[in-house]
Amino acid sequence: MASDKRNPRNDIKNGSSYCSSATLILFVALCLVGVWMMTSAAVVPVEFNVVRTDKSENKDQNVGSNSDSNSNPSEGILGNKPENFEEKPVEKVKGEPNWNKDTEFIDSNRNNGNSETFNEGDKISKFEKTSGDQGSENTQKEKDQNEKENPAEMSEEKTFVEKINNEDTEKYESIKEKDQNEKENLPNVAQTELLKETGTNTSTTWSTQYSESKTENEIQANNSNSNHDKKLSKKFSFSWKLCNVTAGPDYIPCLDNVNAIKKLRSTKHYEHRERHCPDVGPTCLVPLPNGYKSPIKWPKSRDKIWYNNVPHTKLVQYKGHQNWVKESGEYLTFPGGGTQFKHGALHYIDFIQQSLSEIEWGKRTRVILDVGCGVASFGGYLFDRDVLTMSFAPKDEHEAQVQFALERGIPAVSAVMGTKRLPFPGAVFDAVHCARCRVPWHIEGGKLLLELNRLLRPGGYFIWSATPVYQKLAEDVEIWKAMSALTKAMCWKLVKKTKDRVNGVSIAIFKKPTDNNCYEKRAESDPAMCQQSDDPDASWNVPLQACMHKVRMGFRARGTQWPQDWPQRQVAAPYWLKESQIGVYGKPAAEDFKSDYEHWKRVVKDSYLNGLGVDWSAVRNVMDMRAVYGGFAAALKETKLQLWVMSIVTIDSPDTLPIIYERGHFGLYHDWCESFSTYPRSYDLLHADHLFSKLKSRCGLVPVIAEADRILRPEGKLIVRDRAETISELEEIVKTLNWEVRMSYSKDNEGLLCVQKTAWRPTDYDANI
Repeated sequence: MASDKRNPRNDIKNGSSYCSSATLILFVALCLVGVWMMTSAAVVPVEFNVVRTDKSENKDQNVGSNSDSNSNPSEGILGNKPENFEEKPVEKVKGEPNWNKDTEFIDSNRNNGNSETFNEGDKISKFEKTSGDQGSENTQKEKDQNEKENPAEMSEEKTFVEKINNEDTEKYESIKEKDQNEKENLPNVAQTELLKETGTNTSTTWSTQYSESKTENEIQANNSNSNHDKKLSKKFSFSWKLCNVTAGPDYIPCLDNVNAIKKLRSTKHYEHRERHCPDVGPTCLVPLPNGYKSPIKWPKSRDKIWYNNVPHTKLVQYKGHQNWVKESGEYLTFPGGGTQFKHGALHYIDFIQQSLSEIEWGKRTRVILDVGCGVASFGGYLFDRDVLTMSFAPKDEHEAQVQFALERGIPAVSAVMGTKRLPFPGAVFDAVHCARCRVPWHIEGGKLLLELNRLLRPGGYFIWSATPVYQKLAEDVEIWKAMSALTKAMCWKLVKKTKDRVNGVSIAIFKKPTDNNCYEKRAESDPAMCQQSDDPDASWNVPLQACMHKVRMGFRARGTQWPQDWPQRQVAAPYWLKESQIGVYGKPAAEDFKSDYEHWKRVVKDSYLNGLGVDWSAVRNVMDMRAVYGGFAAALKETKLQLWVMSIVTIDSPDTLPIIYERGHFGLYHDWCESFSTYPRSYDLLHADHLFSKLKSRCGLVPVIAEADRILRPEGKLIVRDRAETISELEEIVKTLNWEVRMSYSKDNEGLLCVQKTAWRPTDYDANI
């Protein structure tokens, strides 16, 4: 009879076997889950959003006042969209970007209205089917071991993973095909120069404006606000306030520095109209004029602007009878006249051409300087003759004349001929014009006229139409006599003096010599020749001197040959770039020039025109904040868009500004640790290529962004190409300004940011500056 008594040993053995089996199953299950998770992470594509669609949280601000309203800055100022403007939404991109060999950046024009967050510092990377994690090798060993122990289960798991992989691959291919069909402009992986800044050559071949300007004060790196020198956190915050200054909406920090102006010992030479910059760049925001609207588009803006945008009427009272500007309801109108051309600028321009056919507007004469420009109608109508005019006038009792010019869409800067050289290199302007510009050329040894001599190309013309040329009053006769003697001593030749019967004025045209023969034959050295060590290109904070620079001689010397006729000069490398000279980007100089031009043509054509959501028909005034050869300006000119570009060469960059003028464009020297000499709301678009990363340690990002906010119009765009870290910091700053981030993209530590300024202004005022 079988015994019913159980063996304790068997119970223990069976229990132990049961626990071991359960433990093994649990272990295998955990391994499978781990393998599945690791495998999925290696093959499942991650969704990327390369276009920021963050909307400013506080955008409902009334333009022209600091109180809240229901207007949305992104919908146009006070609800007024520019004419024919089509709002282009931004778009997100999932999976692998559509890498196109001929395109530069990501098209942000089209989307379905949805967007996902793109964290700061994230980068778009190519889709990879295998993980690059360091632990992938260990994971594979575990997988092999599990396959040996549990072949059936692992086979089932492998099938499941392959299914996921196939589904995701199909999804990825679908997205890729969709992206290709939509013809998105995405970065070219093979062409690394599209995002990366080519290494700047450090040889002594290229000097900088800083080194050339011998009397320029040393840059005070320690002056920067310590808060700005600190690396910005990703959660950057800043309490923006309005500038509490007497200039109000027209504040120009370096021209409205009341405290510095009060300390001047003399204003005899217009010292109070010169630049006196604060030690540290302001970080306040300039308020908007009440009732500000989106500017009228060019070319209509040449004839009229919104009164509320520049609400000043002194010029209407002073110069209305000369057809400068008139008030007409909600507009200020510009009949196209001037003090010396009451019957229109075009007639006056053609009269100059008829008086001296060698002028050849838009062919031989392409870039000119207009001194004491008024509202710049002369330069505004020279666009019709394909001539680019650098107009300037001081910020003086002729209220807002340069501001009128910029609001009209005409290039101009606030400057004065006082005690310092103008911020241009020597021998770059094809002609200089002065129509009753109120400059006493003949006094103090002709110091001011000698400054024009520095700026004028050998063989260039000085066109002077002022009362001393044609009136017979005693003072005018005396001035003409003094000017005749001075210009003769300077070896300028009077080539034409004639009267315009329509306007009742006369013009005198002088020509600068093309060699040094006349200088060497002068009986008296008055004006004196400048010392050989005096660099005519040095102009940043350099005092004026009553001397003349010799004409550079030699086959390869700049100025010995006139540039090619426009437009050929735009694409041709300057003849004076030596074969042995290394360019800014490391190639032979002429090759470097051409390569830079081709690069910017690709960027503009394949990315900027269609890939950033910019309505280019509303863009007129453009600034390249860090130009090199002027390739960006030249590329935009090729598009036939009706815009102009102010090219800035920073004082610590290679001095390439003469090249920009040689190719038929213009610009000036500047230090972005100081404010620019222009009125607020002057530009529609700012472009900065690897600028901000160079300024971080010198003056900080916040003051420079505050300056960009000052000179950029509401609804204006800022395009930045820079290091990814800097892009991330800038993005955080502009979001505190309630700017709209239209695109944020980074790859291989390089990035691109496109943002749009809104009409938002803070309500609190800063302490008095």
